Amino acid sequence: MSTTTSDERVSAAAAEATGSTAREAPIRHVREIIRDEQVMRPLILEALEAGPQTIPQLAATLGKPTHEVVFWVMGLRKYGWVAEIKEVDDDGYFPYEAVPREES
Repeated sequence: MSTTTSDERVSAAAAEATGSTAREAPIRHVREIIRDEQVMRPLILEALEAGPQTIPQLAATLGKPTHEVVFWVMGLRKYGWVAEIKEVDDDGYFPYEAVPREES
């Protein structure tokens, strides 16, 4: 009889879908990913100083999983820190750029 938990089964399924092992890249809970947005904001904005980047490009620049970068960029977009450029790239991704903000 197997004693694996549902979290272990989900992690194993996600690892299988991405072609990695569960030990290589543990699947983090969404709340943990979202909580990191405050830490990742300056890093993402700094990466965008060089010019617009797509989410996969940002993930490569930051060395973070693409699915986590999606959460952070969408949060930054929601609160006006970044905006997408209306033209998609050849792969169908929107490039994002930092939105100029007034200093208080």
